[in-house]
Amino acid sequence: MKRREFIALLGGAAPWPLAARAQQTAMPVVGFLRSTGAADSADQVAAFRRGLGEAGFVEERNVVIEFRWAEGRAERLPALVAELLDRRVAVIVVNAGAAQAAKAATATVPIVFVSGEDPVRLGLVPSLARPGGNVTGVAFLAADVAAKRLGMLHELTPRLATIAALTDPTAAGNDPELKSVEEASRVMGRRILILKASNDAEIDAAFATAAGAGALAVFVGTGAFYNSRRDRIAALAARYRLAAVYPLRSFAEAGGLMSYGPISADAYRRAGAYVARILKGAKPADLPVELPTKFELVINLKTAKAIGLDIPPMLLAAADEVIE
Repeated sequence: MKRREFIALLGGAAPWPLAARAQQTAMPVVGFLRSTGAADSADQVAAFRRGLGEAGFVEERNVVIEFRWAEGRAERLPALVAELLDRRVAVIVVNAGAAQAAKAATATVPIVFVSGEDPVRLGLVPSLARPGGNVTGVAFLAADVAAKRLGMLHELTPRLATIAALTDPTAAGNDPELKSVEEASRVMGRRILILKASNDAEIDAAFATAAGAGALAVFVGTGAFYNSRRDRIAALAARYRLAAVYPLRSFAEAGGLMSYGPISADAYRRAGAYVARILKGAKPADLPVELPTKFELVINLKTAKAIGLDIPPMLLAAADEVIE
């Protein structure tokens, strides 16, 4: 082959791989980080993908999603955020447990959070309406519905009976939720036994303490750790025959008596929509923090029968779903 022909061949072949590499580089990468594990996040991931898809972004077609899981180990979060930043992500999606680690790591890469805590109190944004900076998201404020959940236990149990409150002192929104529960209990004239637990052994001990103190019901607080232990918590409530109310429907699906709160999957769908808007050029500073519009009450009638509890007809009628 002559030298001129060889150069021409190289010149004709080079553009294709370069174009392919450019196309791959142009596909935006979205980081998805949760403080929990993948096994506990299937519904949230599916909802997030749905929100992206509704806005025209389909994974591996025109967007790449890089998943990272801290598996309940908060000390891993900074390194996982660093990995995502090394991947040159266009946006990072985080739950409440990972939000502060992401915010501490970057002031330029957009961050979209889904939080059950007040993002202003956590220092993520200066205000809900005008978040400013590189952070925005969806927040369902746990403290706002805590009193209503406690009220359901108030209706289910005798007025003189003790209600236990299981709280995770390491959860980001523990303080305001606990304060709301204590204030509501005073208004109702109910005795509340506060039980703090942030690991499996402490959860086991808390339920034994509640039963030993004569509690007939337990209010289960919010937090990613409790969500990941929903099977264990629901089983303990059933073992001690305690009426229990939980923050998310996944607890009722795992055998818990009753759940009331915002629809977590819907929050992640909306987070997907926000990520899509950012990928299309919107700035997080211009996207106000969204608050929940959909709440649901789920009652597990099978569990009620197992612990010998009659659910008031009015409460059953108000349920969005009854598991039989």
